[in-house]
Amino acid sequence: MAEIQIKRALLSVSDKSGLVELGRELARLGVELVSTGGTAKALRDAGLDVKDVSDITGFPEMMDGRVKTLHPMVHGGLLAVRDNADHAKAMADHAIGAIDLVVVNLYPFQQTVAKGAERDEVIENIDIGGPSMVRSAAKNHAFVAIVTDPADYATLLGQLADKGGATTLEFRKKLAAKAFAATAAYDSAISQWFAKVDQGEKFPERRTMASRLVTTLRYGENPHQEAALYVPETPFGSGVAQAEQVQGKELSYNNYNDANAALELAAEFAGGDPAVVIVKHANPCGVAQRGTLLDAWNDALACDSVSAFGGIVATNVPLDGPTAEAICEIFTEVVVAPGADDAARAAFARKKNLRLMITDGLPDPLRAGVNQVVIAGGLLVQDRDNGHITPDMLKVVTKRAPTEQELQDCLFAWTVAKHVKSNAIVYVKDGATAGIGAGQMNRRDSARIAAIKAREAAEQHDWAAPRTVGSAVASDAFFPFADGLLAAVEAGATAVIQPGGSIRDEEVIKAADEAGLAMVFTGMRHFRH
Repeated sequence: MAEIQIKRALLSVSDKSGLVELGRELARLGVELVSTGGTAKALRDAGLDVKDVSDITGFPEMMDGRVKTLHPMVHGGLLAVRDNADHAKAMADHAIGAIDLVVVNLYPFQQTVAKGAERDEVIENIDIGGPSMVRSAAKNHAFVAIVTDPADYATLLGQLADKGGATTLEFRKKLAAKAFAATAAYDSAISQWFAKVDQGEKFPERRTMASRLVTTLRYGENPHQEAALYVPETPFGSGVAQAEQVQGKELSYNNYNDANAALELAAEFAGGDPAVVIVKHANPCGVAQRGTLLDAWNDALACDSVSAFGGIVATNVPLDGPTAEAICEIFTEVVVAPGADDAARAAFARKKNLRLMITDGLPDPLRAGVNQVVIAGGLLVQDRDNGHITPDMLKVVTKRAPTEQELQDCLFAWTVAKHVKSNAIVYVKDGATAGIGAGQMNRRDSARIAAIKAREAAEQHDWAAPRTVGSAVASDAFFPFADGLLAAVEAGATAVIQPGGSIRDEEVIKAADEAGLAMVFTGMRHFRH
């Protein structure tokens, strides 16, 4: 039977938004309302006639509400195959009434965890009867409609109005699919809590993560690839996925990926002087920190204005009008920032295709969490790279120690190198990148490419010398040979920061000493593939 007339509905919800309006419409259509506990009270308080589940089961709610709907009189009414003679006889023999509609949403487990509740309260907010009813109704969607989301109440009522109080099989199929996804996500959140919080297991035997669709995208990295944006059901902070798009075209897969890369690096400078990050293809091509945001923009752009064309810009402070006007002078795909004043918004509004994204603050660069990569036949999972270096953690390994300015530039370069694809070499002078070499198969080539970009910038801006002269240089991993370091020496670097740990460290240290460089070891590597 494709269409099922709704004669009896069972309502039991934790989230009571829209409940009374739904109950009134169902009652107007002549639907018998059956309910439990607080849901029944809310409906009665609205003047609606409601039958208690206990009237159907013959058992009172007991054990603090833990047991109320787990009964054959309920699940028989949900699971019976109406056109099966044996099922129909069992219903008749045991006076089991059919239930045609179930409206259930579950105990607020995730919200309870999020508010920092004690373990006993968290356990009490694991719903048992609710998921059981949802799964029973969803399994028997040939005859039963299951609604788990208040956002679907209007759609349900619209269907009932169009079909004279009935639901279609196609509609019930969609509701069933959504219902099973809801219980799967719920169980995923519970299993994650048990593994991570209760048992302290970082890598449990079974790993689950539920996520919710935000939007489908125009395409993926390339036009022949389909793509979508999801956010986790269990929230763990705010970032690009939660940003408000103030204006501009729909964001693409690459836009989101690049904007995330830019924002993550900008967040490293949270609480400090204004900083600007320019990213192209997920790699920084210019970063600067200055007393004003406009100065930071100008110096970040000067690093590699060629690559900045069509790039992504992120800042660590709200955007102002002068900076927005300057950004608009070149073609920019996306600008993401923790705020923008009226003058900045007005400036960007003149660039209709530019996407302006406003975030609620900045992500915490030190936050815990995991990254995962799908490989053929499996999933690689690791801690996210939240490694952080402070001056007291550095080990001076050369005869000459860095000056205060060199030390600051070393740390700045190290911060940027963490966000550059390996092999990564980053030159920094006076709080601005002078050259960035990314993604090469050997470190020497990265050092040379970064120096080439610095020379090109000097020619473009008519500087007396490239900004790599007198700069500090960071390497995301150790120099396996002295050749990479010698390339930095040739570019004019005077200080080096690197992890150390190579079997040829002494050879590299000797080369640095001979060149008069200061070099510090971090003891930490920042590969980024």
